Amino acid sequence: MDINVPQQVVNAIGLGSVYSLFALGYALVFSVLGVLNLAHSAVFMWGAFIGLITVTELDQPLWVSLPVAMVVTGVFGIILERIAFAPLRRRGAPRISQLISSIGASIFLVSLAQLVFGSQPQRFPIGLIPTDPIPGLPFRVTPIQVVILVVALLLMALLQFLVMRTRLGQRMRAVAFNQRTASLLGINVSSIYLLTFFMAGALAGAAGVLYGLAFSSITPFIGEPIALKGLTVIVLGGLGNIQGALIGGFVVAGLEVFSIAAGGSNYRDAIVFSLLFLILLVRPQGLIGQRDQSRA
Repeated sequence: MDINVPQQVVNAIGLGSVYSLFALGYALVFSVLGVLNLAHSAVFMWGAFIGLITVTELDQPLWVSLPVAMVVTGVFGIILERIAFAPLRRRGAPRISQLISSIGASIFLVSLAQLVFGSQPQRFPIGLIPTDPIPGLPFRVTPIQVVILVVALLLMALLQFLVMRTRLGQRMRAVAFNQRTASLLGINVSSIYLLTFFMAGALAGAAGVLYGLAFSSITPFIGEPIALKGLTVIVLGGLGNIQGALIGGFVVAGLEVFSIAAGGSNYRDAIVFSLLFLILLVRPQGLIGQRDQSRA
C-alpha cells in the first residue's frame, strides 16, 4: 500500500502536539506528588467545553477562549487538589487512596458535564479557523494544524522554562526531590502542590480546546480515550519526565497515524499498547528515563 509519508508525518505532528500537551499535566503532578491524577482527562474535557462556551455563548474570539479555558481548568485543578488529594495526604493515606479518589472525582466531573451540556456532540463554529489547505506546499497543511502546533509548542516551552530556569521551578524540583527537606528549607510545600495542580489543569484545558478544534466533536466522554493515550505517553517517555512526555506524545501519535494509513485503523490501539508492553520489557524506566531516578 502506497503511504504518503510526508503527509502522515504532518498529521502525526498535529496529533502528537495535543497528546504531549495533555500528558504534560500527568507528568507534572506525578513528578511533584508521585501520584497519578486520573481526573486529569475530565478536566481536559471541561476545558474543551469552556473554550466552546466562551466562543459560542460569550461571543469571544478564539484567542480569548484559550486562556479563559486554561484559567478555569487551572482552578478546577486547585479544587481537585484540595478535595481529592490534600485530605488524604494529611492523614497519611497511601497513594493508592489518592488514585482512587481521583477516579471518583473524574466520574463526578463527567456526570456533571452530562447534566450541564448533554451527551450530544458539539463543535466550534465552522470557519472559526480556515480549514482550506495552505497553498504551495507539497502536502496538505491547514491553518488549524499550524495553530495547534504553535500553541502546543509554545506552552511546552514555557513550562520547560518555568521548571528549569526560574526560582519557582527550583522550589518545585526541591519538593519533587524530598518534600520534608524542602519544607525545612522554608519552601511552602502546600502552595507548590496548589501551583502544580493549577498548571496541570491549565495544560489540560489548553489541550481540550485544541482537541475540540482539531476533531470538531466535543462530548462529556472525549477524555476517556485520551486518558489511556496520555498514560501511555508518560510511561513511554518516563514517568514524571517532561521531555519524555513530549517525545512520547509524538511517538504514540506517529504509530496511530501510520497504522491508520496502512489500513490498520481497527488495530491502532493494539499497536500502540503492544509497543508500550515491549518498551516496558526492555526499558521499564521509559525511553529517556533513568533507573533509580528521583522524580526531580
